Amino acid sequence: MATQTAAPCTGSTLLQPISEIINLPVDQVNFVACQLFALLMAVWFRLYLHPSKTSPFIRHVVATLLGFYLALFCFGWYSLHFLVQSGLSYSVMVFAGLEHMHKYCFIVTLGYLILCQVTRVYVFDYGMYSADFTGPMMVITQKITSLAFEIHDGMTKREGQLTPSQKYLAIRRMPSLLEYLSYNCNFMGILAGPTCSYNDYMAFIEGTCYQPRHQENGKENGKYKQTEPSPKNDVISKLCTCAISLGIYLSLCNLIPVEHSINDEFVRTTPFYLQVIYLYVAMLALRPKYYFVWTLADAINNAAGFGFNGYNKDGSPRWDMISNLRILDIEFATSFKMFLDNWNIQTSLWLKRVCYERCPINPTAATFLLSAMWHGVYPGYYLTFLTGIGMTMAARAVRHNIRPYFMVSDSYKCIYDVITWAWTQVAISYTVVPFVLLTVAPSLKFYRSCYFCLHFLCLLVVLALPVRSRRRQAKEQKDGLQDNQVEHNSTDNNCNQKAKAT
Repeated sequence: MATQTAAPCTGSTLLQPISEIINLPVDQVNFVACQLFALLMAVWFRLYLHPSKTSPFIRHVVATLLGFYLALFCFGWYSLHFLVQSGLSYSVMVFAGLEHMHKYCFIVTLGYLILCQVTRVYVFDYGMYSADFTGPMMVITQKITSLAFEIHDGMTKREGQLTPSQKYLAIRRMPSLLEYLSYNCNFMGILAGPTCSYNDYMAFIEGTCYQPRHQENGKENGKYKQTEPSPKNDVISKLCTCAISLGIYLSLCNLIPVEHSINDEFVRTTPFYLQVIYLYVAMLALRPKYYFVWTLADAINNAAGFGFNGYNKDGSPRWDMISNLRILDIEFATSFKMFLDNWNIQTSLWLKRVCYERCPINPTAATFLLSAMWHGVYPGYYLTFLTGIGMTMAARAVRHNIRPYFMVSDSYKCIYDVITWAWTQVAISYTVVPFVLLTVAPSLKFYRSCYFCLHFLCLLVVLALPVRSRRRQAKEQKDGLQDNQVEHNSTDNNCNQKAKAT
């Protein structure tokens, strides 16, 4: 955490004695307690409010009321912001024209989030990196904007104008107010998400989330019995991951702080390669905090019966539809993109669906900018994402130009993987330092101590190894296929004409 200073809690103080015993802020204690309570409620919700036993209306009402209660316990009157943001956005959806509704909704929702972040950071609580009411608003922002674009796709566009994923996500009718609030503020995701699609959530509420995934091409999946799968094993496994992650974080976070990497004495007396190793280990010790929060949130959804994603080849059920991270793929990532694709997965999908696939000009830069705005107003966020743009472009250039030379044999590929793994871990650690330090002065101090080395290296790589954008490559491939098709048709026509003449 960026600071250990205690901040006034806006939520319940019932757990203040426990907070003092374990020496953690009471708002964080409230958060963990509410998530554990939500886990118990999720089991009860799946067993006693199963779709076969009650109506979708009851499930919507209970999920929403429990969500509001948890928000009130954690954030007090600040939780009213969740209703205000949701209410304003729903009004835009209902009263604005469908043609431009998604744009207006995006502006209103993101604008209200940024307004709340500005007041929280610069008016009340600058520098506090703890549980705060804008965290749930970030998830609600994702859900509202996704919903608006999906309604726009489903109600204004023809099938041929949509990609396969957009066809699946498209919504053909306007959700009712209860459905809308249940989707945004249900108890399973109100505190830590993760974001999910509206169609998947409605399938869960109505009890149809298992049916489509039980069939392949209209046939049953092999010999395995098509009964409703149990999430018990996956929930237990994820809770064990949570316990290990929490233990590692509490043991190491104070021993290896990231802030020590800009200590003048440390920078002056420590060899550069040891500074790099320290930075990597410090970031490694910081990540389990996110592993704990996101894995617990995933376990809560699974315990309620939400998150089923079909079956593995051995017939075991998969409960990773809304998982937010893949820990092993993160720690052993061999590229910048691979790391980002497995970190905060649902946010990456949201950025891809809302911005990257729809932005006509420089979608990579636009996506990083939106990600920075969504995260908050600390200057360190913008330094991180600006650096991330250069890192992404350089990594893409290296992959397109250098990687093919190492694919000639398994031994060469192994060498390439080891080198790119080390480079990726160093690049990620270097990039996210401002994200942790938050402010401009210490962030620039860190980069000056490294002589901005990776910034200049990325610039040289991008200039020396130019690479075409993915959209241009896709367009050229599409044009090539069309040319081949035209040539093939012309050849067929010529053959037909010769046959007729003969």
